[in-house]
Amino acid sequence: MAVEDQRERILSEAVKLLAAAGPSGLSTRAVATAAGVQTPTLYRLFADKDGLLDAVATFGFESYLAEKRAFEPADDPIDDLRRGWDVHVAFGLANPAIYTLMYGSVRPGRQPAAAAENRAILRGMLERANAQGLLRASVEAAAVAIEASTTGAVLLLLAQPEEARDVELIRPLRDIVLNALTEQNAPAESSPIADRAQALLGIVAPTKDVDPVTDAGFSGSEAGLLREWLARLNEASR
Repeated sequence: MAVEDQRERILSEAVKLLAAAGPSGLSTRAVATAAGVQTPTLYRLFADKDGLLDAVATFGFESYLAEKRAFEPADDPIDDLRRGWDVHVAFGLANPAIYTLMYGSVRPGRQPAAAAENRAILRGMLERANAQGLLRASVEAAAVAIEASTTGAVLLLLAQPEEARDVELIRPLRDIVLNALTEQNAPAESSPIADRAQALLGIVAPTKDVDPVTDAGFSGSEAGLLREWLARLNEASR
């Protein structure tokens, strides 16, 4: 059996085992047995148990990511954020074991590839909204708020008996969060200069690990001064 076919068989059996026994039942020995391979083969393909868990999460999340990748941008980027929220919640409720592995088993310092790609897709939606002057917070702050509220809401529902998992219970949260983070319509009196300053502020805002301005060769004081000028230009032009 080709290595890629063997890898896919292992992941397929691991997803089935995960659905049947939950994350606690996903041992390397159990997965190897289900896939009909020796445990050393599993380690050769996935390095360690964390590598296997990451691969299982990404494999199980693939249908969700495929749907998100295929999104045709709406005229209103807020509609994309709303639709993305609904798809995320629907996937979590339909695939509780995979979702719990992705978001309910926190391993500090490690993020499954699927979670990283999902976050990149979300950031792309937010950057598009920001470029149109529709974002009230930085892209990074908005991404954190949306991720926290969606995952928290889904995990809350998954903690309930299956018959009590009513998506309508968390639908108001979606609207509250998106209304707080976005302008539903660009202000008619908005200045083009202010819009561009606000959009550029979102692009040059530092994240937890990266400052795009200092990465471009500017000093920390120069980066701070640039952001201060953009903020003042944003305010003065409105």
